Amino acid sequence: MSLQELWFFLWVLLWAVYFALDGFDLGLGTLIPFISKTEKERRVIYRSIGPFWDGNEVWLVAAGGITFAAFPGTYASMFSSLYAVLMLVLFGLIFRGVSVEFRGSVENKTWGKVWDYCMMAGSFLPAFFFGVTFANLFKGIPIGEDGVFRGSMFSFFNIYALFGGLLFVLLFIFHGSIWLSIKSEKRLHARAKSLSKKLMYPLVAAIVLFVLLTEVYTDLLDNYLKNPLLLVIPLIILILPFYSRISIQKDRPWRAWFSSALLIIATTFFGYIGMYPNLVLSSIDPKYNRTLYNSSSSPLTLKIMLIVVAVFIPLVILYQIWTYSLFRGKVTEEELKEEGDIY
Repeated sequence: MSLQELWFFLWVLLWAVYFALDGFDLGLGTLIPFISKTEKERRVIYRSIGPFWDGNEVWLVAAGGITFAAFPGTYASMFSSLYAVLMLVLFGLIFRGVSVEFRGSVENKTWGKVWDYCMMAGSFLPAFFFGVTFANLFKGIPIGEDGVFRGSMFSFFNIYALFGGLLFVLLFIFHGSIWLSIKSEKRLHARAKSLSKKLMYPLVAAIVLFVLLTEVYTDLLDNYLKNPLLLVIPLIILILPFYSRISIQKDRPWRAWFSSALLIIATTFFGYIGMYPNLVLSSIDPKYNRTLYNSSSSPLTLKIMLIVVAVFIPLVILYQIWTYSLFRGKVTEEELKEEGDIY
């Protein structure tokens, strides 16, 4: 395996881990106005997100940083072409972070309701537009020989991209509802458990339809047809939602949550394995594609980065294991009564 191939795998893995971890935050934030009935239930939801959301975003920073350092040509084409869409993602993440921190600072019903809707918007926008972004990358964007974008923002809102956004939202709210069933009690727990089971059916339908649209609008399936062994990935993607539902039915929510996380990771890899060795596809001419070979940094840079990643990524993993272990229990009424509780 060459350095470029190794970094391709690490790059996709970091994006996949980010989606799997921050996905439940974004999904649960999107569900707040629909799944919570009382102020206490809304506080439970905020409390179940509060200790984790900012740590989960470390993986987004890492994925973006590695794109810049390992594949600067890809970074230039991807972030400049998709600038407007990614700004919507950024605004959403800002709204989400501010909502978590500000909602509980004033005991006022209107104040809380405003921030609840900000939380919903700040969670839905990143989920939807991440899907739009990556679906456009799978489909191809109009970049020229110099990597400069030749299209308009409105070209990103095509049928395939919009459906990609819908798929990401469904993946995340499914993931988030399972997380809420882990963290909540009584009626909210029962409601979250019921919703997660119901969401499996539209999610599976969306996955199947997305694969069909992928065949129509992209060439992603070519790599799978050339190497039939890779077809195990879409097969796993179809099986995991059913396995999650069975685990929920058997009251094994952590098993359901991990299988849901694996579903998101497998879905991310499905797209980029289909694109390999391309990182950004040009819809103008395939010879303008940004690949892991023509857009990577020098071998020395990749070697130095490998050392940095080998040192710091395990530290991030250890920190998150400690965080999830420390706050692994349910959010109880006693916790909500603690003085200074802002969630």
